[in-house]
Amino acid sequence: MKRSLLAAMLLLAASANAQDTSMPGMNMPTQTKPKSKPTQHKAEPAKPAQPAKADDSMPGMDMTKHDDTMPGMDMTKHEDSMPGMQMESGKKSDGPPAGTDMMNMKPMRTNSPVTQAPGNGSFTHDTYNLQEFDNPGYKTGSDLPAPELLNDVIHRTPMPLPDFIAFADKMNPTLAQANAFVQRSAAQARQAGLYPNPIAGYQGSEIRGGSFGGGEHGAFVQQTVVLGGKLGLRRNIYEHQKRSDQIGVDEQIYRVHNDVTQAFYTALTSQAMVVVRQRLLGLAYDAVATVHELANVGQADAPDILQAEVEAEQVKIEYETAQREYIQNFRILAAFSGNPGLPVSPLAGTLEVTPELDAEEQVATIVSSSPTVKRMAQEVAVREARLRDAKRESIPDLQLKAGEEYNFEYVTETPVKATGPQSFASVGVNIPLWNHNQGNAAAAQAEIERARKDVEREQLSLKRMAEPLAQSYSTARFTAERYKTQLIPRAQRAYQLYLTKYQGMAMAYPQVLVSQRTLFQLQIGYLNALHEVWMNAIALENFALRGGLEAPMSTGSSSTTINLSNGSGSSE
Repeated sequence: MKRSLLAAMLLLAASANAQDTSMPGMNMPTQTKPKSKPTQHKAEPAKPAQPAKADDSMPGMDMTKHDDTMPGMDMTKHEDSMPGMQMESGKKSDGPPAGTDMMNMKPMRTNSPVTQAPGNGSFTHDTYNLQEFDNPGYKTGSDLPAPELLNDVIHRTPMPLPDFIAFADKMNPTLAQANAFVQRSAAQARQAGLYPNPIAGYQGSEIRGGSFGGGEHGAFVQQTVVLGGKLGLRRNIYEHQKRSDQIGVDEQIYRVHNDVTQAFYTALTSQAMVVVRQRLLGLAYDAVATVHELANVGQADAPDILQAEVEAEQVKIEYETAQREYIQNFRILAAFSGNPGLPVSPLAGTLEVTPELDAEEQVATIVSSSPTVKRMAQEVAVREARLRDAKRESIPDLQLKAGEEYNFEYVTETPVKATGPQSFASVGVNIPLWNHNQGNAAAAQAEIERARKDVEREQLSLKRMAEPLAQSYSTARFTAERYKTQLIPRAQRAYQLYLTKYQGMAMAYPQVLVSQRTLFQLQIGYLNALHEVWMNAIALENFALRGGLEAPMSTGSSSTTINLSNGSGSSE
């Protein structure tokens, strides 16, 4: 009796005009499900839920013009068959497409009755109300809706990557800090080239004592004349330092752009994951509804129902987690862009059109042309300028002093007459007899050698960092291509064959759901592979520079004792 009922149910289901439940990104043959039979138990049968609403789409995406495409992919130009296989349409497919359009994302439409919970659009099933047909009064757990955390997002305009780059260029504080180093070095260069100020003062001698009294009183002016071109050499040190800091600005821009771009594509992948998890949730509810229908005709029992509900609850958790990961990754992206108050919004971008790089050539470019290497090479020029200055510092400066005074000493006694006004002058130099700055010159020479080795060290360090990125990039591209051309088409074909067998009453419906769920799991793997391609490609294109929110560094000094106005300052 049970077999005859099940056969009749399957025949009826096979002829039903059911809604399409294709894999996202693939147009599958129409999937049918067994319609509910009147229960053979005394318990009340499961109540049908309302169909899903038309706006059950990825938050922030307009889905009215698209079918169930794979998240982040534009599938409208491709057939739904496995590569090289003749399908119902009579056309051959090249497999999943190249090209990505996140605006095409749309959650799966399931055949089972699915409703949206009031207020948040979550899925619920009345079938949860009856778990054990032979024990209707016993209920384990409750049917809590899956949280919808992105409801406010759907009304916001999708944001592309250039918006976040523009925010970062304007608002990321580390770029302003890097530019401040340039301004500091420019100011120090100006200060180092200033001429020493003159000294003016009073001079007196023989003020008291002696038989004549009065003494000598007057004023003087003293000036240090800097010889040997030392002022120009001091200024040259900071001009070289300024160029080093300017390279540091470029370096920091790469760091910021790298972090912003990686954060963008991480959030974009999370956005696609939300769609896949939402569709998996629909599949899980399909399984719950199906197992209840099978229980109605005696083909499933309470453990089957409970197990299906356990899986549905687990998928709810995964769906909620996916939403929170998207919110988290969007806020990280906003922080890198210097705009932490930016409301969570959808992202407009592509995942499947990945950068095509010659990884080995990119590694060589990083090692030879990285801004970090250029800045290190410029530091060698700074050290050489310091050495030239240290060698010239032993040249003494000329000390000039001149003044006018009045001498009260009497030249005659009768009548009394003072000596009167008189002038004086002096010239002197510091003789570099024992100290001709040899220690500082030797130290500057050692700094040059250290700076040159620093360039070599940085190149080796970049090589060590870039090689794994290059290999990971190549591996991820290979993996993504295998998902696209091998794994997903085979899983899709398996799903089609299972569905055909089911429609021919040769396969149980749960196996169809299992094969369909496998397609979604492969999609998740494909998205993860695409994410890895993007992360490694972005890092290679930005010279493996990271730290968009770390304070930029400068080898310059923040000293303010350069040629002080009182004339006591040195070059540093």
